[in-house]
Amino acid sequence: MNYSLRDLLDNFRIKAHRETYRSVVKNIEQGVEFRGTNLWVLVFAIFIASLGLNVNSPAVIIGAMLVSPLMGPIMGMGLAMGINDLALLRKSAINYGFAAAISLITSTLYFKLSPIHEAHSEILARTAPNIYDVLIAFVGGLAGILATASKLKGNVLPGVA
Repeated sequence: MNYSLRDLLDNFRIKAHRETYRSVVKNIEQGVEFRGTNLWVLVFAIFIASLGLNVNSPAVIIGAMLVSPLMGPIMGMGLAMGINDLALLRKSAINYGFAAAISLITSTLYFKLSPIHEAHSEILARTAPNIYDVLIAFVGGLAGILATASKLKGNVLPGVA
């Protein structure tokens, strides 16, 4: 195999896989609302995460993150700030607040009914974020933006969650 530097760099070009601006905006706008299926999936994801915290299982907690539809309003807020769309920002923020309230209500009900009342290491590990958590979120956000703007979405978005 005789690869030149130009051939190697050609593998990193993303222009050919770029989605249209309108389709990216439309897809993100559709994921912002929390009604019906999205709302129920959120409730189930919160139950999964709560169970994972109770049994001190990082794999179950990560599974809940993969199931959770919270990425919709988060990406909506990011897009709205990027394109200066105040209406989308307001809608995304309201839906994110609503989703957070439903999450808190669901988890509160779960932990009130749960027989386990001690804090395990998985709960405690999430109470003191550091700069690495911010860097992970930032790089994950970059991957999410790239996947959303590409025709080749792959499985990036669940991983970014």
